[in-house]
Amino acid sequence: MTGVGQVQHERDNHASARMPDGDAPSRVARELSPSRYADPFARLRLPPADQWPQLEFDLPSLVYPDELNCADALLKDAIRQAGPGSPAIITDAETWTYADLLAAANRYARVLTEDLGLRSGGRVLLRGGNTPALFACWLAVVKAGGIAVTTMPLLRAAELSQIVRKAEADLALCDVRLAGELTACAGGGAPTRVVLFGTPDAELDGRAARKPAEFTAAPASQDDVCLIAFTSGTTGQPKAALHFHRDVMSMCHTYAAHRLPRGERPVFCGTPPIGFTFGLGALLAFPLFFGAAVVLPSESAPGALADAIRRHRVTHVFTSPTGYRAMLEAPGPLDLSSLQVAVSAGEHLPTATSEAWFQATGLRLLDGIGATEMIHIFISSDPDDVRPGSVGKPVPGYTVALLDDDGQPVEGEGAGRLAVRGPVGCRYLNDPRQGDYVQHGWNLTGDMFRRDADGFYWFVARADDMIISSGYNIAGPEVEGAILSHRDVAECVVVGAPDARRGQVVKAYVVLKPDAAPAPETAKALQDHVKAILAPYKYPRLVEFVAELPRTTTGKLSRRALRDAATAGDRS
Repeated sequence: MTGVGQVQHERDNHASARMPDGDAPSRVARELSPSRYADPFARLRLPPADQWPQLEFDLPSLVYPDELNCADALLKDAIRQAGPGSPAIITDAETWTYADLLAAANRYARVLTEDLGLRSGGRVLLRGGNTPALFACWLAVVKAGGIAVTTMPLLRAAELSQIVRKAEADLALCDVRLAGELTACAGGGAPTRVVLFGTPDAELDGRAARKPAEFTAAPASQDDVCLIAFTSGTTGQPKAALHFHRDVMSMCHTYAAHRLPRGERPVFCGTPPIGFTFGLGALLAFPLFFGAAVVLPSESAPGALADAIRRHRVTHVFTSPTGYRAMLEAPGPLDLSSLQVAVSAGEHLPTATSEAWFQATGLRLLDGIGATEMIHIFISSDPDDVRPGSVGKPVPGYTVALLDDDGQPVEGEGAGRLAVRGPVGCRYLNDPRQGDYVQHGWNLTGDMFRRDADGFYWFVARADDMIISSGYNIAGPEVEGAILSHRDVAECVVVGAPDARRGQVVKAYVVLKPDAAPAPETAKALQDHVKAILAPYKYPRLVEFVAELPRTTTGKLSRRALRDAATAGDRS
């Protein structure tokens, strides 16, 4: 059985995956809508039925038609609200109106379907920084019925190869400035076709210039996958989170609709790449949902974001606590008077940073926690009810619980493992770790939280080996593997060490081979070695040479002892 018939067969097999049994009165049992895709790749690789999270659709706005193409819906709604001549994307070099964005997306979609043979359900890897062209590429892929495989611009060839293999992405659209690492992918980890964009003579732009500016969106089911978002596993093996068309709409109708004041002329800005689902929502989906303009700073210098806010009268800004600290420390006067809302996510927001921002601007930071598996933020501060140091309360549409060591919900005040249910949930692409993230219908984020008497949630710690530094998720074992590949290293363990600016930094405890010297030059050599293999943000900022590593009574390395040592070192 192949094609659409096979998809229908698999849909029937997944019907019971709609939601496991649960006690939530808001539980809605619904089958997957039949797929409209020609390529059944994603539908056939959904998790087993008994490993699906329980889904909840409490809000009337979360009911969507069976046929839904989220890119087409968002574009049409944005133009209806703002008008085709209104600014959509603003950079230092150019301004794209909504008419420009629609035309570019349509022309790119024609190239994908007419010239490059993209079938609905086909995966297209996207590689680039935040630019108007990359945004148009994302919309084009999804509008054409493809599945966007978003990637971080700092990833290296080895990391990209894992993504290509897992998603089976034969086609890639890549910014000309970032082609090197993608073309360096070898063997089965290289896309069959890499099409460059970003300059008038690049292949995608050249082909698009000859295409009409109209394109009819490909039919898609609300339950068809439109996005594969990768997140590092604690072992360094990436996990691929599958998101449906309705998931993209859901993050707009939950977080954006209930936590972001709309205002009369909203202007968005921020730093997270759309390779992060945090950035995808903040800088692409939410501006479209509001019919807003989005400003894309062309530089990453500390003052660039603050300067963009001042010059373009930005109303909504999104960045990590590291970004907010950088703005506060940037030289020169700070004019942020246009801001209506400042959202912090990606890492723990220290109370000191929250208070410093408030003292400088008079505006409270809106903290929040989300996950790639949940597509966006599900607990957040409310603009009218901010408690500094807390991430806030559940976003409307979500149910949150704290689970004790026996997996039972903690009532009232208390602490436990954070668990969440809502209109979206974890669906890993053909990955046995699905059962680790989803248990008894709950999505388990790997975080420890506490809840106070008023229902506010407070971050305690990560429950696994993930290091979160400046908003980046870094798998300690992956960095260990890179360090161990250096000829001078005998053993190493990598942990997160507290850092006032970045939340955490990567710290490596290293045992050298007998002929290597524990010197600053050796530490720098190890750092440079990691940078050459992995994305630069993963390198160990701290390297401590030790004679031996602590072990448990069974002979296993004691990561807990080293995490405790790193934390104690920060306090001393």
